[in-house]
Amino acid sequence: MDVIGAIAGDVIGAAYEFERAKTVAFPLFSEESRFTDDTVMTVATAYALLTGRPYDTAYRQFGRKYPDAGYGGMFLQWLFSERPVPYNSFGNGSAMRVSPVGFACASVDDVLREAERSAAVTHNHEEGIKGAQATALAVFLASSGASKAVIREEITRRFAYDLERRIDEIRPDYQWDVTCQGSVPAAIVAFLDSTDVESAIRLAISLGGDADTQATIAGGIAHAFYGDVPPAIVEQVRKQLPTAFLVVLDEFERRFMSPGHRDRKSAQG
Repeated sequence: MDVIGAIAGDVIGAAYEFERAKTVAFPLFSEESRFTDDTVMTVATAYALLTGRPYDTAYRQFGRKYPDAGYGGMFLQWLFSERPVPYNSFGNGSAMRVSPVGFACASVDDVLREAERSAAVTHNHEEGIKGAQATALAVFLASSGASKAVIREEITRRFAYDLERRIDEIRPDYQWDVTCQGSVPAAIVAFLDSTDVESAIRLAISLGGDADTQATIAGGIAHAFYGDVPPAIVEQVRKQLPTAFLVVLDEFERRFMSPGHRDRKSAQG
């Protein structure tokens, strides 16, 4: 198990980022399917965890190599700044890239601390950090064997997110929103309402919002919970990725997805 569920959400969601889909009935893959900044930064987070490099160094390394992946304006300025500093963002960029933290860390405290570190190099606003922590904690709990009820309860208790409404209730009035507080809770609900990884991605996209990022968040948590991604989806997604990304993802799986690592997480989670 690597972080292919999150990346699948990005690749599938990219075709619908500006479509405002309000349905789950859409083709999973098309000529518009591609990886975006969500994937680049997710791989960069995995790389930082593998190598011990600072997050800001990893983000600049990968981001500068793939400068046309669709970054937000403030992040793009940060990316190419000679002296980059955090810019108090509460955008969902901190949440879209954080799923590797949930898979790699072995305790709740480690997850919350590491998620904050990954966010704070750019998204040092309280809500930016909360979005990263909530997403990473959901991944951690899901991969540790927690039930959906426990995940809902823990995320609600710690972050005061409203996770009680169903996607069918949220969808009709949901609008484009790239803030953590406006997009992360709905993406988590997409996971909670899902039956497998594909349905989590479809439900997130069906909100008609920031489709690739919300599908990245929901897909990452769903992968952690259900344990696998359909082989046909994995095959299509891996075809989209540069060899350098696959090398990182495969090494991440070897390092952090071994049975022994998962057992330690389950014991401590």
